[in-house]
Amino acid sequence: MDDQIKQAGLIFMKVGLHAQESIEDIVERKQREFEEAGSIFWGYGGNTCHPLTMVQPFAKEVGKSGNQILIVMQKMNSKHAAPPEIAKEYSDDGVNWQPIPKGIEVRGSRYALVLDKLRVEEFDLDLGELQVGIGPSRGRKADQYLVGQADKGCFLYTPRDLPITQEEQPLKRIGLVANVKAPYAVFLKN
Repeated sequence: MDDQIKQAGLIFMKVGLHAQESIEDIVERKQREFEEAGSIFWGYGGNTCHPLTMVQPFAKEVGKSGNQILIVMQKMNSKHAAPPEIAKEYSDDGVNWQPIPKGIEVRGSRYALVLDKLRVEEFDLDLGELQVGIGPSRGRKADQYLVGQADKGCFLYTPRDLPITQEEQPLKRIGLVANVKAPYAVFLKN
């Protein structure tokens, strides 16, 4: 996974209980979605990965260099108990809407990343080797960016300038990985 991470654009996201559904149940449902529909809509909220201003431009910029976009997810305990309302429509521009594809179900979310097959893969990711790849925080190290309420972002691999000890590495345990595909991120409505 190491070489793939170093060449890809990364969307890092902390994931857990969402809309009253456990992460294990979500993963199982999303894997079924891929089998039935050939795509997955991974729901989320928050403007740090806004579809039009962050994810789509980031993905297009990375794609120009011939690299792929990956989502890497860190499982965590969460208390997202929002009502599990199911989205009925999506839009890649926020203007033109169409029905959610048959076989796809997104609950309790404003946005969704468009993914291919979701893989359970466990490895450590050094946030000190990632930097924000778009927006006003571009260039900021991920370990400094992902503090407080920030639980997701668009990042690029950048090797460290100076070596550090293993104890100093800001590692996060990744548990889920998927390729993000066009149109990369969409708006949702019920």
